[in-house]
Amino acid sequence: MIRVTCHFPSEAESSRWTAALQAALGTDADVSDWRRGDPPAVFAVVWKPSQQFFDEQTQLKAIFVTGAGVDAVMAMRLPPSAQVVRLEDAGMGLQMAQYVCYGALRFLREFDVYDQQATSGQWRPRAARLAEDWSVGIMGYGTLAQPVAQALTALGFSVHAWVRSHRAEAGIPLFIGQEQLSLFLRSTRILVCMLPLTTETRHILNANTFQQLPAASYLVNVARGAHTNEADLMNALDSGQLAGALLDVCEIEPASSDHPFWQHPKISLTPHVSAATLFEPSITQIAEKIRRLAAEKPVTGIVGSSGY
Repeated sequence: MIRVTCHFPSEAESSRWTAALQAALGTDADVSDWRRGDPPAVFAVVWKPSQQFFDEQTQLKAIFVTGAGVDAVMAMRLPPSAQVVRLEDAGMGLQMAQYVCYGALRFLREFDVYDQQATSGQWRPRAARLAEDWSVGIMGYGTLAQPVAQALTALGFSVHAWVRSHRAEAGIPLFIGQEQLSLFLRSTRILVCMLPLTTETRHILNANTFQQLPAASYLVNVARGAHTNEADLMNALDSGQLAGALLDVCEIEPASSDHPFWQHPKISLTPHVSAATLFEPSITQIAEKIRRLAAEKPVTGIVGSSGY
């Protein structure tokens, strides 16, 4: 019998995942909502878990995180035998591609400028700009970044990515490691952050980074708010080094009503909605991986310490 425990911020959410996983795994598994003092499980399915959960569930072999970001879980004290497994796409790749393409097209076609003109009733057409002249640089090239790159390429953008180490058959030009970061930035006019949050990448979007971009570049951040030094971003926008920013995240969420991002004329802020977890595809993916791990077969999506 495969023992699986689910731990979510709300009882209703936990029960929803428990029932769906039990149905998907059938009689081969015992899936339950976690309660303090429960017997040990082998697999855990979690979102925003507590430290007490991991302190009690010391025999876990795999922890499935039901969102794109795993940085908060990786920063916790985990059972030494446990591997963290991220969702691979599960419908999030297409959503992310839609969001980033919206941002790139908004900047390319200057819809942000037209929005500002509309507030004062101005009819001022702008000169057309070619997508091929607005190179998009993606920081990080994981599972979710690949459909983003494909969609941008289909729209005529020149796309490249910056990664920590070489990977085969990327399909787009890659800049590798710290030694090529400056060249990557100098070659980028629309910077898209899709990095995992680690000690290495925290506040990587800072004054030094912005200064290496061509003047009047744009930023799209769909990763984590802590990637951005918010004061440096505001300064870069005010100086004109950056022409605009589309942000799906900020360092403290939810953003307070008086957060300066809401009022800045060059910033568009959305409430962390670029890619939501799709329930049914996620259940199917997690159930299949639990079966494979229980049969001692390999699975994809296991998280390393700081890969991107």
